[in-house]
Amino acid sequence: MKTTLKLMTALFVTLLLSCGGKEEKKKEGFSYQKKAPTEQTTPKKAEKVPASKRIDLTNKGVGPIKSVTLGTEVDQKMVIHGADVFKKMCTACHRADKKFIGPAPKNILDRRAPEWVMNMILNPEEMTQKDPLAKELLIEFNGSPMANQNLSEEDARAVLEYFRTLK
Repeated sequence: MKTTLKLMTALFVTLLLSCGGKEEKKKEGFSYQKKAPTEQTTPKKAEKVPASKRIDLTNKGVGPIKSVTLGTEVDQKMVIHGADVFKKMCTACHRADKKFIGPAPKNILDRRAPEWVMNMILNPEEMTQKDPLAKELLIEFNGSPMANQNLSEEDARAVLEYFRTLK
């Protein structure tokens, strides 16, 4: 028993001595820890406002409409007609209150001149070729051009009146 105890003690001391005393060099390797950036960060550029959110009330667009006079009161008869035209001709690509294939007309007259809106309805091909804002909208909406629905000026004006009610 004493021999076994001496043998176990000797083995334990040998084991302790063999583990200590050696200094291993740590190898540089892959680390999951995030290192502090060594290079200087460049200041971010000012965020560009998308064309659909930008306000431009001076641009009248390209097309037959040069001036539109909006009454102080909304013409309800025109609104009903405009809502009907919008529902039949425009809802394939536009939703009244949210972005779809095309922009939402809700609050459009807070961002665009009434002449611009009517010219876009009546003359979308020329607008997307010559009007800078319409060009940017075309890019923003993945190159989906607005289809010319061949509306009359009266129909376009009724749609504009309907847009006035979308708040």
